[in-house]
Amino acid sequence: MTNNRIALVTGANKGIGFEIARQLAETGAKVLLGARDPGRGQNAASILTVDGLDVSYLSLDTLDENSIHTAAARIEAEYGRLDILVNNVGIWDFRDGIPGGASLDAVRTTMETNFIGTLAVTQALLPLLHKSEAGRIVNLSSTLGSLACNGDPSSPYYSAQNIGYNASKAAVNMLTVELAEELRDSSIVVNSVCPGFVKTDLSGQTGTTLPAQAAKMPVRCALLGSQDAFSGRFVDAAGEIPW
Repeated sequence: MTNNRIALVTGANKGIGFEIARQLAETGAKVLLGARDPGRGQNAASILTVDGLDVSYLSLDTLDENSIHTAAARIEAEYGRLDILVNNVGIWDFRDGIPGGASLDAVRTTMETNFIGTLAVTQALLPLLHKSEAGRIVNLSSTLGSLACNGDPSSPYYSAQNIGYNASKAAVNMLTVELAEELRDSSIVVNSVCPGFVKTDLSGQTGTTLPAQAAKMPVRCALLGSQDAFSGRFVDAAGEIPW
């Protein structure tokens, strides 16, 4: 089924999302490059189509319910189903921080973008994923969303206190856990993937991993076959991450 999969990657006009879109398209998938800014989205899609890849821009603002439902209706009208959903949209607000000092506005915006938007997109597209022979949902998460790591004084993540971002990714992980249970009798699998500390705008270009490398694990999970499929797990390139 790899050569005719229909995939949507949200927030794909740059960074990890752009590389996920590229790598999925390189497998022969038809990729819908989701972005809220038409100019940036169309430019990103054009870069990939110049390389001979089957990529189209899809207008999608994950904070706008009308935009989400319009995008879902377009996918249904043009393709009749969705095989892969990569929930990549995410922000990091530098006003975030320790619970006693983080900007409440930053926390609200981060939760709305990283979790509520992801949930809204997933809800709208589940009917189309059910029409796939083997639907795949990949939620981009972070080890910063691991309660086990954040609660372990010996962990390097213990002192990385950013209550808005970390809580938003913990919420994304809960979405993965609950969706996996909800969908356990279906052909849809869902997993959380941490791409690592990536050199993107989100990290202020301070990351240690390049987007092309960071995209590999999300792509692998998006392309899981029936024989190697797993669901309800939290992974990175090194393996399992504790919840």
